[in-house]
Amino acid sequence: MRKNNIKNFTTNRTCGSFTNNTNLKSEILSAFVIVRNGSWSKKGIISIGILISILILITAASLGSTNIKFSDTILITLHKIFRFPLSENIDAKDVSIVWLLRLPRVILAFLVGGCLAMSGAVCQSILRNPLASPYILGVSSGASLGAGLIIISGVTLPFLFGFSLPLAGFMFGLAAVFFVSAFSSKIDKSMSNNTIILCGMVSMSNNTIILCGMVLSLFLNALLSTLSAVFSDDLRRIVLWQMGSFAMRGWSYVWLLIPFLAIGTAGILLHVKEIDILSFGDEHAKSAGVETGKLRKRLLTFCAVLTGASVALSGVIGFVDLIAPHAARRICGSLHRHLIPISFIVGGSLMVCADLAARTVIAHSELPVGAITALIGAPFFAWIYFRNKK
Repeated sequence: MRKNNIKNFTTNRTCGSFTNNTNLKSEILSAFVIVRNGSWSKKGIISIGILISILILITAASLGSTNIKFSDTILITLHKIFRFPLSENIDAKDVSIVWLLRLPRVILAFLVGGCLAMSGAVCQSILRNPLASPYILGVSSGASLGAGLIIISGVTLPFLFGFSLPLAGFMFGLAAVFFVSAFSSKIDKSMSNNTIILCGMVSMSNNTIILCGMVLSLFLNALLSTLSAVFSDDLRRIVLWQMGSFAMRGWSYVWLLIPFLAIGTAGILLHVKEIDILSFGDEHAKSAGVETGKLRKRLLTFCAVLTGASVALSGVIGFVDLIAPHAARRICGSLHRHLIPISFIVGGSLMVCADLAARTVIAHSELPVGAITALIGAPFFAWIYFRNKK
C-alpha cells in the first residue's frame, strides 16, 4: 500500500494530476513520511554522487594538452588548500597549470552546470512541462544582447576590474525574465484554464509564459544579429561568447559566482516542499494552503539569478538544464529535496565532462562547450518530446 501511494505521489507530478483524493493535505504529508523513512538511500546516492563528481573534477584537472599525474593533481590541490608538503618530483610548471589554469576552470564549469541544472529542475516542475528550461524565459537572449552591447561599444567600468561584460549579461538576462513575466500577465488576463498566478493578481497559463519567452528570445536574437552585421569587426567575439567557453576563467570568476549560487540555492531549498505540492497543479496547491502566485514569483526570480549569473560568466551553454533534471529524476525520483542536490551534481559533472571534451578532442585546439552540449542535448530533446507524444 505504501509503495502504491508513493508511486502515485512521484509519477503524477509532471502532469499535475491527482486522482480521487478527498484529503490532499493528509495524502501529501503521508507521502512525505513514507519517503522520509527511506531517505537513507537517497542520502547514500547523494554521497556517492559527490564522490564521483570529485573524481571527475580531479580527472578533468589532470588531462589536457599536458597530462599531469592523477596523484600529482591531488597533492597540488592539498598543498594549496591545506599546506600539505609538496613532493620534489612535482614540477613548478605543473603546479601553475593545475592551480591557476585547470582547477578554477573545472570548478567554474561544475558550478555553472549545477546552477543551470537546478534552474531547469525547478522550471520543469512549476511550469509542469518536461521540455521547460530557464532559457525559455529569455535569460540567454537577454544576456547575449547585454554582452554584445558591451563588446561593440567597448564600455567598461574601471571599478569592476574587467567584469563589465559578465555584469551586463547578468543585468540584461534578469531584465528579460521580468519583462516576460510582466508581458505574459498583461496578455493573458482572460485565461481561465490551467492558469497560474505570477504577480499576485493577474493570471496566465503555462503555455503563455513559454511562448512569450520564445518570442522575446527571437526578438533579442534578431537585434543582436543586426548589431553583429553592422559592427562586423566584433562578430567573431560575439559568436564565441554566445557559444560558451570556460577558457581563461580564473579564480575570480569562481568567487564571483558563489554569492549568486548561495542565494539561488538557498531560496530554492527553502521551498522544496511547496514545489512538491505545486507540482500537482494550482488547485491542489491552493487547497493545501500554498500561495501559488508569490511562490512562483520567488522561484522564477531564484532561477533567473542562477541562470543569469551562469550565462554572464560562461556564455550561453544550452541543454544541460534540460538533460540533468531528467537524469536526476531517473536516479532519485521527483521529490525535490533529493532532486535539487542530485540535479546539481549531475549537471555539474556533465558540464565538466563537456568542457573536458571541448579542450581535448582536437589537439592544440578548443571547441566551444555549447557545441558539445548541443550535440548531446538536441537528440535528447527530441527523445523526450517523442516519448511524451507516445
